[in-house]
Amino acid sequence: MKTSFSRLLILILILGTALAAKAGPFGLGVILGEPTGVSMKYWNSKTTAIDGAIAWSFEDESALHLHADYLLHAFNLIDVSKGDLPLYYGLGVRLKLQKKDQLGIRIPLGMAYHFEKAPLDIFLEIVPILELIPSTELVFNGSIGIRYYF
Repeated sequence: MKTSFSRLLILILILGTALAAKAGPFGLGVILGEPTGVSMKYWNSKTTAIDGAIAWSFEDESALHLHADYLLHAFNLIDVSKGDLPLYYGLGVRLKLQKKDQLGIRIPLGMAYHFEKAPLDIFLEIVPILELIPSTELVFNGSIGIRYYF
């Protein structure tokens, strides 16, 4: 499974640097950590986006992990010489399908580096999740990832 994600990551990097085109609003890539899978992001304005993942959770019992978030980005907090490095935060929902399915509210906090000459971003996020079903508890996810924009 790790080999497949490595190959996908390498393919995305090669495509992104080879095409070096202006990025479109839709990004597709990989997310690694908790969870690990496919990451998507759609920019609906200059500072807001909707992201999501179809992924696998390896905590305790393995489970299918689905999430979607509405994100707000602050581009002016960290100055970089090339590209952009916005911090972001948002609100979303997570569904974790396993023996005892879980539903929770996500509060993603992260940063994403947008390359200047390639339609790619790399991101790092920490996500507190307030589980609501089957019981109420606070858990955390953390991930890194990369996306290619079309």
